[in-house]
Amino acid sequence: MKRTGPASLVVGAVLGAGAGYLLDQLLTSAGRPTFTPQLSLPVLLVALGVIVVVLAAPIHRATHGTPTAPVNPFHAVRIAMLAKASSLVGAVFGGVALGLVVFLLTRPAEPSVGSLSALLGTAVCAVLLMVGGLVAEHLCTIRKDDDDKHTGAGGPDDAGGHYASH
Repeated sequence: MKRTGPASLVVGAVLGAGAGYLLDQLLTSAGRPTFTPQLSLPVLLVALGVIVVVLAAPIHRATHGTPTAPVNPFHAVRIAMLAKASSLVGAVFGGVALGLVVFLLTRPAEPSVGSLSALLGTAVCAVLLMVGGLVAEHLCTIRKDDDDKHTGAGGPDDAGGHYASH
């Protein structure tokens, strides 16, 4: 399993920004108010980022410190996939929030401080979720052993290690 690369995060953020901008464009063309997230969304994004790092920490301690119990490979893969999904969701949600901000700032009317601050808070918290996912993904990797045999030398796993499940 490969680690999340910057290209997939950028693509997710760009697609999210386009979707956010298009959403507000469609809403205003239909005569409806622009989309403003609830206060609970940024809180939830940060909570998810913290949870995924907390779940990955025992795997890191077991693989890099003095192991108290063997690592269940299925559990490690589940946490690694959760971390990968968290980083991608954070990138997409951050892009959506930034697309909504761009739409508000390009309108002739002044945006309200409440809706603009809610969108900026969502963007910042989405970035925190993305970073939490990347940190958790890093915590779920182990150093490459000399006796590990990988096909295709020079691949991304050769420099960055591999997940604890291998």
